[in-house]
Amino acid sequence: MKKLWLIAALAVLLSGTPMVRAQAIRGGDAVSDKEPQVRALTGQVMDSRDQPIAGAIVYLKNTKTMAVKTFIVSQDGMYRFNALSPNVDYEVYAEHNGKKSDTKTLSSFDSRKTAYINLKIKG
Repeated sequence: MKKLWLIAALAVLLSGTPMVRAQAIRGGDAVSDKEPQVRALTGQVMDSRDQPIAGAIVYLKNTKTMAVKTFIVSQDGMYRFNALSPNVDYEVYAEHNGKKSDTKTLSSFDSRKTAYINLKIKG
């Protein structure tokens, strides 16, 4: 009985060794080696003369949860949202001095790691 237990334990130990060795060589297991699936959205808020609008507020709405994030643009009119889920559609628009841009959509079918959407506030 002792021999059988020892053989079974040895078989388990030896069968796991190649997998452990392969994981050590690769630097980890398959799950932890994958990069997190995220994307970013960036763009510029401009007026009708294509000049950047400093201080505009950009609204980003997650259409799945309805959560809204905001970003106050810099002097060059640029905005950026990081760590966005690739499996969600987002709606984005900008406001400044009571005027609003058209609402644009970042689709979950857009597979770019960084999407660029410029927003124009007319007036």
